[in-house]
Amino acid sequence: MSTRDPYPVRLSGRLDPKLSRGLWLVKWLLVVPHAVVLLFLWTAAFVLTVVTWFAILVTGRYPRAIFDFNVGVLRWTWRVAYFAYGALGTDRYPPFTLADVPDYPAHLDAAYPERLSRGLVLVKSWLLAIPHLLVLGFFFGIGSGVVADASGHTPWPWSVGLVGLLVAFAGVALLFTGSYPRPVFDLVMGMDRWGARVAAYLLLMTDDYPPFRLDQGEQDPYGGLDAPPTPVAAVAPARPGGWTALRIIGAVAGSVVVVPGLLLGLGGGAVLLADHQLRDQDGFLMSQGQRFDTASYAIVTEDVRLHDSSAVDAMVGKIRLTVSGSDAPVFLGIAPTSRVADYLAGVRHSELADIRDGVPVYHEVAGSTPPDDPAAAGLWQVSISGSGTHTLTWKPENGDWTIVLMNADASPGVSADVAAGATLPVLGWSAAALLGAAGVLLVGGIILLLVSLPRPPEPPVARPAADAPPSLSGAAR
Repeated sequence: MSTRDPYPVRLSGRLDPKLSRGLWLVKWLLVVPHAVVLLFLWTAAFVLTVVTWFAILVTGRYPRAIFDFNVGVLRWTWRVAYFAYGALGTDRYPPFTLADVPDYPAHLDAAYPERLSRGLVLVKSWLLAIPHLLVLGFFFGIGSGVVADASGHTPWPWSVGLVGLLVAFAGVALLFTGSYPRPVFDLVMGMDRWGARVAAYLLLMTDDYPPFRLDQGEQDPYGGLDAPPTPVAAVAPARPGGWTALRIIGAVAGSVVVVPGLLLGLGGGAVLLADHQLRDQDGFLMSQGQRFDTASYAIVTEDVRLHDSSAVDAMVGKIRLTVSGSDAPVFLGIAPTSRVADYLAGVRHSELADIRDGVPVYHEVAGSTPPDDPAAAGLWQVSISGSGTHTLTWKPENGDWTIVLMNADASPGVSADVAAGATLPVLGWSAAALLGAAGVLLVGGIILLLVSLPRPPEPPVARPAADAPPSLSGAAR
């Protein structure tokens, strides 16, 4: 009997005596169907665990049907990992099922917790698990480093864990000797066992903190499905729980619908927040100020072409530009592109080509001085001029437009801070559309999940024997 404190999650794996020398080289391809299925199963497990979080917080109990499902996902994952690069312990292809397969060499089971702490659920799956996650990062390469490529410019991520290195070593040994080094297998099993315990803890399946201990070897020290469990706190295998293929598909479909619903809800909430909280007192959403400097006489934007002002008005609304001159009074105006081109023909100015990393990029145009001061040119649709901070508001119209920034006296050396904004009426209906779509997806996904969850079996009803005497209540009637 083991004298160690028992843990309610058990993992075991029986090493096949004869393993193929080269099959491990293509197992990455063979497990692709399982990887696709597990992607959806883990999506469902995540969503159901969120549901479980609330259930434990309110009732202190883990819904049994969800517990059986999550145990099944862990079990399925372990079989695939055991076949592939989590252990390379067998060449037998993993079955597609949540249930335990008694004659398969890899097993995982867990004890169902009758009660769970309502307070511990608030911290155990993220805060308390941090030390274990750091250890598992070393074991399984959960993390990344950054290495520069040969040119020294483009970094690329890499990640490798001790389990991967040991399994690769075992694969090379198999290839050349036909034998799996037993000490390597035992060590890999210990790390896999550690990972399974932490995974169950993250899935809220137990309040018992995973031990910082490598329990090496095929069999879990507290028994497994290949061996009788120890008498101390024996763990019963999880029940199938009525998870038929149709119910599994329904749960996965519901979870796949819920996840985008949550994302759309978050997006809609963010848009709604921006629409109501980030506007100024006049209802504009403004950007941060951008400094523009040039030694020439003017800074002009590229041609802005508007062909459907009604659509622009519905989406962008009114546009506002706020300009603050550094020293001299400044001028900011919007005019038809053709008229700006005529005004600045032969004038030295800077065309704004881009803003890279917060720095404007200009295309310089050679020339001489402007023909007259900008305010007196008489070509502007809207304009502002003066010292200090000034604001220009414009309702876009159809046509080709150019924005021009100059000194008010048409002198060279323009320097000013400009902030842009708009009323953006599109945000209101965008938030409504996102939240509406999120509501539909969430309701539909939750209904699918509720319909898919197996119902607990009804307890058997005791029936009296045929020759039993009638009850007193029956005699009284």
